[in-house]
Amino acid sequence: MTSNFIGRGWAFPLRVNATGGIGMVERDREIAEAIRLILGTAPGERPMRPEFGCGIHEYVFAPGDSTTAGRIAREVRIALERWEPRIGVDEVVIAFDRVDEGTLYIDVHYTVRATNDRRNLVFPFYTIPESPTAETAAPDFPAAQFPAAQFPATVDGGGR
Repeated sequence: MTSNFIGRGWAFPLRVNATGGIGMVERDREIAEAIRLILGTAPGERPMRPEFGCGIHEYVFAPGDSTTAGRIAREVRIALERWEPRIGVDEVVIAFDRVDEGTLYIDVHYTVRATNDRRNLVFPFYTIPESPTAETAAPDFPAAQFPAAQFPATVDGGGR
């Protein structure tokens, strides 16, 4: 009964198995791939089910702060509770990468309902950091260093 509840499905991304058939996954791996699919899909991306997905993609340009982290955690919880009935979401932790300010890690702690097995999955999410401030922006170069004659403009879009 447990394997029927957890299920078996196509591997994502789609791949071919050793016998030439469609690659399949089952049990815990199938759930992990379903979670990745939910988090990686923006609402409106699927024409036949436009409400499917997770609203984290609205935060690609948001500042990397605790407010954004809380909102992303909320979106993840809402999406997984709606679209993945085989799990119970225990906790969603957002961690910002200290080296790459455009990366954050979504750590989902969940329990598989059929087996009461606790698991976690880390989903990397990439953002576009804020524009540099005036203090960190590249210095302005005097126009005299780059005379217009060196870079002729083309009106018709053609090049030399």
